[in-house]
Amino acid sequence: MATSQVETVSTGADKAKLGAAIALVIAAIAGFYLLGRQGQAVQWGVLVVGLVAAVAVFMTAEQGKALVAFGRDSWKEVRKVVWPTRKEAIQMTAYVFGFVVIMALFLWLTDKSLEWLFYDLILGWKH
Repeated sequence: MATSQVETVSTGADKAKLGAAIALVIAAIAGFYLLGRQGQAVQWGVLVVGLVAAVAVFMTAEQGKALVAFGRDSWKEVRKVVWPTRKEAIQMTAYVFGFVVIMALFLWLTDKSLEWLFYDLILGWKH
């Protein structure tokens, strides 16, 4: 029996959770600005609590669970990366700088040669 991966369709409850999370973010930002006379501690407290509540509601929705799964998978892939040693990194950096210097010299020589060809030989303009 073949298994196939089925993508879940967003349900009404998930849409409601996303709407609630968005509403909480908007309320947190509005509370931050509306409570300006109450002091910075109250402003930041309302903002932080509102944003934490929005994240908590978002994480209960299917999209939030998918985001967490994506993060876990990404972290597993990052741990598989074989990073270069310090010596290899320095060597590759030196190669890149060397190539840039050689390319800069080539372009400068090409520019000066074309300048000499067109202005001095063809047009007869002397600098």
